[in-house]
Amino acid sequence: MKRVFIAGATGYLGRYLCAEYQQRGWYVIALVRKATQAAPIAADQLVEAQATDPLTLKGVMAGADLVVSCLGITRQTDGLGYWDVDYQANLNLLREAERAGVAQFGYIHVLRASDMAQVPMVAAKSAFVEELQRSSLAATVVAPTGYYSDMGDFLKMAQSGRVWLFGDGSKRINPIHGADLATATADAVKAGLEWLDVGGPDIFTQREVAELAFACIGKPPRITSLPDIVRRIGLRALPFVTPRRISGPARFFLSALALDMVGACHGTRSLKDHFENSLAASTSANIDPTSTERKKP
Repeated sequence: MKRVFIAGATGYLGRYLCAEYQQRGWYVIALVRKATQAAPIAADQLVEAQATDPLTLKGVMAGADLVVSCLGITRQTDGLGYWDVDYQANLNLLREAERAGVAQFGYIHVLRASDMAQVPMVAAKSAFVEELQRSSLAATVVAPTGYYSDMGDFLKMAQSGRVWLFGDGSKRINPIHGADLATATADAVKAGLEWLDVGGPDIFTQREVAELAFACIGKPPRITSLPDIVRRIGLRALPFVTPRRISGPARFFLSALALDMVGACHGTRSLKDHFENSLAASTSANIDPTSTERKKP
């Protein structure tokens, strides 16, 4: 049985990667910070280690055939920054994989990174990719367009009554579901691809994503287009007016909104289904369990 070591296993994509490889018959080793606090993961073994501390990684990849890392910061906490995690922690994983004699290393990057080199998160990821490509390991870099979970902001705005866009909303994107991305990643690694730009099955303009969000909540679209200069001013101001944990992700999303983010179409799960499932889950979570109790006279 082949063995895969997955870093970032407790995150959105990491859980799908674990499930995908386990379904394919691999022995899945999941890297977690604390096994007792980790929610259930489709893994055969949990390994406690801090990727930011190379000493804790010694020996954890023994016998592994493949390492797949989707490790990165989405919301900065614990005083760590992008260069601590997206670059250095992944570099620590790579060096340990080299010492352990791992044959392959897969990494989840971001589409059109060269066009967002000024964004700290992207710069850190790109610097690691350069290290990975210089390594002796066979490497596969997967660059997704964006996750369905990221599109939740459109749904939230629609629920609040209005979606705000920058420019005319004509920039295109084909976001991808985490499960479909996990499948595309495993396929790319198996095929020995060096690089894959990947997206979901359907291509939308940003305006079409907004219209879909309104359609899913059953309301007519109310969309306001702001001049793109507002986005550019926001990009410059964010580091000075918001904490790093907010400005970091916001700078990435504002930069990506100015680009066509379209990769090779993969998967079968639709954004419409994702929106509808999100709405159903939200409705279920908000039901008051006492609301159906008989009122006292």
